[in-house]
Amino acid sequence: MGYRVAVVGATGNVGREMLQTLAERSFPADEVIALASARSIGKEVSYGDERTLKVRDLATTDFRGIDIVLSSPGAKVSAVYSPKAAAAGAVVIDNTSHFRMDPDVPLVVPEVNPEAIADYGKRRIIANPNCSTIQMVVALKPLHDVARVRRVVVATYQSVSGAGKDAMDELFNQTRGIYVNEPAEGHRRKFTKQIAFNVIPHIDSFMDDGSTKEEWKMAVETRKILDPSIQVQATCVRVPVFIGHAEVVTVEFERPISVEQARAALTEAPGVILVDYRADEGYVTPQESAGEDAVYVSRLRRDPTVANGLTFWCVADNLRKGAALNAVQIAEELVRTHMRKAA
Repeated sequence: MGYRVAVVGATGNVGREMLQTLAERSFPADEVIALASARSIGKEVSYGDERTLKVRDLATTDFRGIDIVLSSPGAKVSAVYSPKAAAAGAVVIDNTSHFRMDPDVPLVVPEVNPEAIADYGKRRIIANPNCSTIQMVVALKPLHDVARVRRVVVATYQSVSGAGKDAMDELFNQTRGIYVNEPAEGHRRKFTKQIAFNVIPHIDSFMDDGSTKEEWKMAVETRKILDPSIQVQATCVRVPVFIGHAEVVTVEFERPISVEQARAALTEAPGVILVDYRADEGYVTPQESAGEDAVYVSRLRRDPTVANGLTFWCVADNLRKGAALNAVQIAEELVRTHMRKAA
């Protein structure tokens, strides 16, 4: 006997990837329901390579009888409908920022803290972390187990797909326009500055201390998921790449850790692929991570400026491991350990 699953925000980048990931991984679903706003009613979305689903209206959906909801419609919409679905008996795996720091909502990366899923019953909501946080903590976890992470300084290079389909269109239209001598300003809607052939050190809104909310998320989410004592200083940058986030991560540890120890730990870690050859092409780029499930680690080396320091480069597909795949992995662990149905 399988599960009834609903995907909220099914027409968005992440929602479409959720549907694809459910199908690819043969999630035990008897029924999958695609939900979105009223303007998308009747549209078709792919579920795997051979099936399509007609989109239903989120606003009029009765969630009774639905077991699991994968939700990625935006924080304001999720704030309304995730609690409604939970009250109707579903378990909601929410990909938005709205519930992440709620003390009664577990924030989960299955390779890092799967045990936290056990607390889902408090609100029947499980939060999916921010995309940039997910890939970083997947890479940090095996190193933390060896030497305990004390401090992280991270610079991100985040693709435009993290800001949605309109952002991807903006990069495409600006790039094309520049080649035919159109002003980039005519194609600027989503970003504060030109994104084509440029980088923008600004993701999400600014806070009083000068950091952005994206940078704040990386710090507080890392502490909630991995260890409350870890200090994180992040600088988050938008780059003209369609899919795939990259990060340079410099880590200070409490105990000594050699490059060789780190290599061994990362090689054995679930969800991580170490590709680190000190030669041309001996590293992974965002373009190569697109469509892949793993977090790739490269450029691993000692940081000589602190007593116990390492630096590495990591990349991942932000729509897959950074969002859809992580949510589906949470659902898999949920049904495996907490809500198994009788055959």
